[in-house]
Amino acid sequence: MNTIEIRDLDHIREAAREFINLMGEARVFAFYGTMGAGKTTFIKALCEELGVEDVITSPTFAIVNEYTTGDSRIFHFDFYRIKKLEEVYDMGYEDYFYSGSLCFIEWPELIEEILPDDAVRVSITEQEDGTRKISF
Repeated sequence: MNTIEIRDLDHIREAAREFINLMGEARVFAFYGTMGAGKTTFIKALCEELGVEDVITSPTFAIVNEYTTGDSRIFHFDFYRIKKLEEVYDMGYEDYFYSGSLCFIEWPELIEEILPDDAVRVSITEQEDGTRKISF
C-alpha cells in the first residue's frame, strides 16, 4: 500500500505529483473519504499536474466532467447525488470506465458493484492535526 501525506494546501501539488508517479498503468481511481476530506480538491490538483488547462470543478450536478490534456481525456465523476444504480447504467458508465482514459471517481461506494475489478481504491482521511493521508 502506498501512502502520501498532504500537510496543507500549499503542498497539494507536490502530493499530486507523487501520486501520479505511483499510478502505474491503472486508469480508474475510486476516491473514498468523508464529506470535506478533500477528494475534489485533490482530484483538481491531479488534473492540473496532468496538464488540464480547463476550469476544473466538481461534477456534483453534472455527474461527470470531461477534461482534455493533449490527446488524452480525463473523466471526473461525482456519484454523491445518485439515487439508483440504474442512473449510472443509463449514463453509459461502461463507455467511460473502459475507454482507456483516466477516470477519477468520487463517492464510489454508491456504485461499488459496477466498479471495474482493477479500479484503484484511494482513501483520503483527515488527521487530527488537519493533514490529509492518501492511501492506495
